[in-house]
Parts: sequence; structure tokens; C-alpha cells
Amino acid sequence: MPSPFPGFDPFLEIPAYWPDFHSTFINYWREAIADLLPENYEAALDERVCLIEHEPDARKLISPDITVSSVYEQRTPTASARAAVLETTTLEPVNIPLTILDGPSETYIQILYRPDQSVVTTLELLSPANKNLPGRTDYLLKRNAILLQPVHLVELDLLRRGHRVPFDKPIPQADYYYFVSRYEQRPNCQVYHWNMPHLLPTLPIPLRDPDPDIRVSLADVFNTAFERGRFYRRINYHQALPGTLSDAEAQWVKQYIQPSEA
Repeated sequence: MPSPFPGFDPFLEIPAYWPDFHSTFINYWREAIADLLPENYEAALDERVCLIEHEPDARKLISPDITVSSVYEQRTPTASARAAVLETTTLEPVNIPLTILDGPSETYIQILYRPDQSVVTTLELLSPANKNLPGRTDYLLKRNAILLQPVHLVELDLLRRGHRVPFDKPIPQADYYYFVSRYEQRPNCQVYHWNMPHLLPTLPIPLRDPDPDIRVSLADVFNTAFERGRFYRRINYHQALPGTLSDAEAQWVKQYIQPSEA
């Protein structure tokens, strides 16, 4: 069953639904891209581990946990004893298990050029971990590494909350964004933006010059992901949406929720 909303379903921003939606959308986005790519390209999934916030006591456990020690009596050795110690003492390590704090993993898409498998374009569906500390710092570092390479970067932001990716100038106010950073045009970036009432658009994905952009319908990808993920059966439309809604936005949301669910 499709979403009751004409565009993106804002209830998917609720943390209980977002991780599964992220994985499902990325999978069908990749399929839609692969269907449009020329024969000398391919679309592949890759994965990164995100940083998550931990309690202070847990964070302390990240510090080095292997020590080297030697126990000896506190007495003044003779000259001959000192020489013997220098010749015979061997330090033994105390082995202590490291505490490894795992974070959630996120999948993203890479468009590769055959036959050398070089990365042409990286596509991201931003998550709360990318838009809030501490994961935002880690994401921006990896993002900057991409921006310093001859690789296009596409970022789709379907989350109204959290920090936007940084720009030198203010970007237009909107609920949702699609950023296309073409490596040959940097530092300029193409910013597409729209709001909750709008349909999801069809937008470009750049390839290697001189190949033209492919254009993918985000609406088709979203509808497929929503229905295949059975999100309509899972979402509780009784609950409040995360973040702040204006009176007009609240009324707009309310009109699309079926009376039996209100």
C-alpha cells in the first residue's frame, strides 16, 4: 500500500522507522540508477560505520588499555647488581582486552567506471548520524576527502531536522534538499530544494565527461521502497511528528491521514 502523502512521508523521520527505510531506499535507488547507466558503468553499494554518542564512562574505555610494567623491591642496588639488572631484566606486557565501541553502519552508492573500477560518483542519503554530533564530524571529514578528489558527490537530505551540510553562503529555506557537487565545478554546488507538500522530483546524477547525466525519479524510488518495505502497515500515524510544524504544515499533514487512523 502506498504512503498517504503525495511526496515524502514525514513520519519516516521517526527513529523507529528511519534505519530500515534508509537501507530499503538505498537498495532501490541503486537499482533505478543501474537501469539507466551506460554499459561502461556500474552501481555498487558500499558501507561505513558511524560514530555514536556513549556515556562518559564508556568513552573513557577508548583510551589505551595495554600497559608494560615491572615489579621490583624498592632498595638501592649495588653497582654490580645494577649491571646485572641491565643485562637480565625483561619486561613482560600485561594483556588487557580492548573495549571496541561499535556504531551503526550505513550504506551508500558508488558509480564505477569500467574497466578500471574507478569511482565516478558517490551518492549519499543523509541520516541523523550524518547531521548531528558526534557522527556529523566524522561524516564531514569523509565528505571533505571526497570533495578533494575528482569524484562527483550527490547528497539527498530527506530529514527536516539536524544540521545541513556546510556552505559558504546561506541556502534557500526548505524541508528537503538534493545537492549535486560536480568535481569540475567546485566549489560551486547545485542545490535543489522542495517542501513537504511537493512531489519528489526527478533529478540528475552526473557521470564522467562527455557522458550526459542520467535522471532518476525519486518519486518512483520512494514509492517502490515504501511499498516493498511494508511501511504503511508499520507506521503509527497516531504519533506526533518529530520536530516543529507550523499550523499550516500541521493542517496539511492531518488532511492526508485517513479518518480511521486519526
